[in-house]
Amino acid sequence: MSPAPRDAYGRISDYVTGEMPSAEAERMEADMKADPALASAVAECLAMLSEIDETAARLDPSSTLWARIEAALPPASWGRRAAPRARPQLWESLGFWRWTAAATAAAVVVLAAALTYTLSAFGTEPVYVAVLVADNSASPGAIVEIDERGEAWLVPLQEIEVPEGRALQVWTLQDRETGPVSIGLIPDARRLRLNIGALPPTGPDQLFEITLEPETGSPTGRPTGPILFKGTTARAL
Repeated sequence: MSPAPRDAYGRISDYVTGEMPSAEAERMEADMKADPALASAVAECLAMLSEIDETAARLDPSSTLWARIEAALPPASWGRRAAPRARPQLWESLGFWRWTAAATAAAVVVLAAALTYTLSAFGTEPVYVAVLVADNSASPGAIVEIDERGEAWLVPLQEIEVPEGRALQVWTLQDRETGPVSIGLIPDARRLRLNIGALPPTGPDQLFEITLEPETGSPTGRPTGPILFKGTTARAL
């Protein structure tokens, strides 16, 4: 399968997670008819999400929950409800929704990594992929790929607004006693080879994050600005 254009990843994420406005979704579907690579990427992503969905048992929510849902919807929306597939007590759990958002983002970004790994230096496949998302968001902002040689790349998946006099700084955390280590500084969102050569080999569940710092980097050697995106590594499929 030919890789989808890099700017398509954000559209794929918004389309399969239902965040895309209806007018834009119609344009997306027209583009899919004209672009087999894009259509194949969307189909593969939907297949990944279906595997996550199938891990939940099919159970009906409580009648009181349906009443609350219907009360929050316009009257024209009643009668069109779909059968949910999660345990009733989980629907009201903030932790459940956070897990769902993270799982959705991870599935989308695993697809993005599969489509983009051939762009890595010398075409080596990623061994680990870290999904970097903002708090309270299911849309990935970037991924970190670590290839079989131990080299790491930051791959932005959306535009990141950087005020004048500021920069994006990338960090990783391997040891809580040592603390986060800076591995990259860039003035705007772009593909970047990360400086991890002096660090121990990357492993699973290793934290990567992007913060907004002064244009010359953090003055303390530790993150000082807001965390824009963060995520931990998992083995690439």
